[in-house]
Amino acid sequence: MHLHMHINSKDRTKDPVPPPESADLEGLEICHHVETLDAKRQLRKLDWGLIPWLSLLYLLAFLTRTNIGNAKLAGLAIDLHLDKSGDQYNLALAVFFISYSLFEPASNVLIKLLKPNHYLTLLMVLCGSITIATGFVTNVGGLYAARFCLGVVQSGVFPGVNYILSCWYRRSELGFRSAIFFSAAAISGSFGGLLAYGLQQMDGVAGRGGWSWIFIIEGIIVILIGIMSWWMVFNFPDDYANKPNSKRARLIRCVEEDSHKKDAPPADAPPERPFIETLKLSLTDWKTYTGIMIYGGAAGPLFAFSLFLPSIIADMGAYSPTTSQLLTIPPYVVGCIATLLIALVADRTSQRGLCGIFTSLFAILGFFLLLFGKNVATKYTGTFLAAIGIYPCIPNAVAWSSNNISDPGKRGLSLGFVIGIGNLAGVVNCFVYRSKDKPDYKLGHGVVLGFLIIFLLGGSILQHCLLVRENRKKREHLAMIAEQEKNATPEEVKRLEEGERKRREDGNEDSDDNFVYVE
Repeated sequence: MHLHMHINSKDRTKDPVPPPESADLEGLEICHHVETLDAKRQLRKLDWGLIPWLSLLYLLAFLTRTNIGNAKLAGLAIDLHLDKSGDQYNLALAVFFISYSLFEPASNVLIKLLKPNHYLTLLMVLCGSITIATGFVTNVGGLYAARFCLGVVQSGVFPGVNYILSCWYRRSELGFRSAIFFSAAAISGSFGGLLAYGLQQMDGVAGRGGWSWIFIIEGIIVILIGIMSWWMVFNFPDDYANKPNSKRARLIRCVEEDSHKKDAPPADAPPERPFIETLKLSLTDWKTYTGIMIYGGAAGPLFAFSLFLPSIIADMGAYSPTTSQLLTIPPYVVGCIATLLIALVADRTSQRGLCGIFTSLFAILGFFLLLFGKNVATKYTGTFLAAIGIYPCIPNAVAWSSNNISDPGKRGLSLGFVIGIGNLAGVVNCFVYRSKDKPDYKLGHGVVLGFLIIFLLGGSILQHCLLVRENRKKREHLAMIAEQEKNATPEEVKRLEEGERKRREDGNEDSDDNFVYVE
């Protein structure tokens, strides 16, 4: 059942119609059909209310994940007596991704059980506390423990926020908003380098090294912002459905209306399914596996780039550790701009596959220059191209997967699998940048290049071709049904419509001919 609330400029001056009893609102989808100007104003208010704070949370989460790279330049490896081969440092990086990937698929189940504002507040406060504790570790064992715990609490931030966005935005709007949110990762890289440069100057204060203060100060900031998230984070639209006088309730819109063809019947609300059935739908959907392939092909290079960029620049031989911290900033800024531009194009054209294919070529060229470049200028240029190619592919991959799953429960689980399993690529890339390979890091750059070519580029081409094929099959089936209905009796038409309705409700988007895949 649907409740349609028609609102126009004249209706705004009148007293609102008394809302139905809350019991009548259960299970209803509230769609606000507004004039174009009102729709834009409503969308703008939603953007300003939802996106900035979620972006800030991810900026801080990504900062506390990657600040270990800055801390290493500030003396962490020396003070903790890590081996010179770099194996212990690399293991500390890998431990994070192991726990991160193991717990991530369950994150979107937990966020549905808890309210998003409660869930994200808890995660951020724990994240800040663990980051502070990292500043007080005295040996490699403590570093391993801190990184493992950090991976557990951070596993819910990225998929949780993406799931929240997919519940508030339409398919044609999601990519750019996801990119704004994810661009915080690039900003955190530049901001993190600048902040680390300043905090590094506190070396010796209270008898602690500069690397220790990087963790302590950043952890305090995360805890303060995390506490404020209790009031700042939006919950799911359904949480406001029985609060019509709430400002956030007025921002609820029909997010599924552009999933179907314009001349198709209205989309029915997906039936509530048991968890096991939803899990089966997710695990038997081929798009889950191509999504993992594409996301892993971008995530592995992303983590390698963000974790090792300070060391890569420092080991070029032309810059001091302090200068290297500052030189990490420009590639991140360029990556941030590219992320927003590619997402805007992908939203406008609905060609996420082609955008991903095009962007991945920049990353491939960038790591090719890092691998085979003969001078500092060429290699530093490669870091810019790598940032341009890698950062836009992460939000594009997530939005692409989200766009092509209609059932909200299945979407949440599938995103958890795509992001969680895809992040295991980070474990591999933690061990390929070895100290003995510097300054060229041929093994590391070569492995990352392989990920980009085989998984990111190859996976994008594969999924794009399969989605084009499925959309063609849907059009052909619709044409066949229309032909059958021409000469059918009313009873036969009714049977055909009933058969089509059942096909749409089976939870498999391939069976819903009116659901148009984003190619």
